[in-house]
Amino acid sequence: MQGLHVCLTGVESTGKTKLAEQLSRRLGGVLMPEYGREYAETIGTDFMPDVLRTIARIHAERRHRLQAARPHLLIEDTDVVMTAAWFRMLHGHRDPVLSAMPAVAELYLLFAPDTPWVADGTRQFVGRDRLMFQAAIEDEMAARNIEPVLIMGNWQQREAQATAALTHRLDSLPQSAS
Repeated sequence: MQGLHVCLTGVESTGKTKLAEQLSRRLGGVLMPEYGREYAETIGTDFMPDVLRTIARIHAERRHRLQAARPHLLIEDTDVVMTAAWFRMLHGHRDPVLSAMPAVAELYLLFAPDTPWVADGTRQFVGRDRLMFQAAIEDEMAARNIEPVLIMGNWQQREAQATAALTHRLDSLPQSAS
């Protein structure tokens, strides 16, 4: 069976990480954690241009190692699209280095910022900035010709929408002859 690579993206505090973990357990997928969060929690949140480029590179390297095993489902908690949006928010313009890095998921789930923002020590964009961040993500997706599935509503609605999008795509994958 050919595999599916899905990426969950959207602003902070919208349930991406929690839902990525739940979906990977329920659907038997391999989870690709967000390296940017690991970096922020272990090294800090001073996201200078070179730091964001390094985060994107290391995240891509880790994803590539997971893809080498050819899982039937790879669930990626953000990717270069999110890192590029962070760059734009923090530095005021698109970065040519990050823009040149490919976004490779076959399915993108874009989480709407219609959930309460929760401070966790690494999150930065609250209030009006949160809406600007969502716009930066949407602009980055448009620049890459990515048409995401919008995930919105309460937690149960988000879970149902994401599950439906994944199972629909998984069911449409060609089956290999056994």
